[in-house]
Amino acid sequence: MTSNCLFPNPPFLASTDQKFGNRPCPNPLLHFQNRSSFQSHRISFPIRAVTAMEAEQSGGTASIESGSAQSMKLLFVEMGVGYDQHGQDVTAAAMRACRDAISSNSIPAFRRGSIPGVTFDQMKLQIKLGVPRPLQHSLDIERVKSVFPYGKIINFEVVDGGLICSSGVQVEEMGDKNDDCYIVNAAVYVGY
Repeated sequence: MTSNCLFPNPPFLASTDQKFGNRPCPNPLLHFQNRSSFQSHRISFPIRAVTAMEAEQSGGTASIESGSAQSMKLLFVEMGVGYDQHGQDVTAAAMRACRDAISSNSIPAFRRGSIPGVTFDQMKLQIKLGVPRPLQHSLDIERVKSVFPYGKIINFEVVDGGLICSSGVQVEEMGDKNDDCYIVNAAVYVGY
């Protein structure tokens, strides 16, 4: 029988004469009772990207369709991660995730007329946030939307995701109620 330790001989726990082999993993954080329960789960997503073949058949442009009545021609997807280590504010984490997603990009095509027949005012955004389920009710969507300097937001979706973990310390002077750190993931779909 082999050990179910995720790292059978983790260097940060093992000394030169210590081997875990068939013995139980000494760190419960690295141990899984049932490896089959350690699986990823897919979450349904109402935004559908058109494949290259479908785009070619429909006139050569990719588009996405959302659960809303509006659709858009997709140009690119930006992704980001945001954290709130102190203060337990999931909205702050979501805003940081959105800023992270858009901060490394420039979109001159909309301003310079590089897309024939498309003006700057026609830029559309679809936002998808992965937020821990227990925190979703406290997310201030309007504050998150304020991160985007331009573009019409045609869909804003919040799904189960992100993470609540320990920051390792509670700092009351920074507004901490506990040592929780909130992590939010963002995907920003940009098109017209």
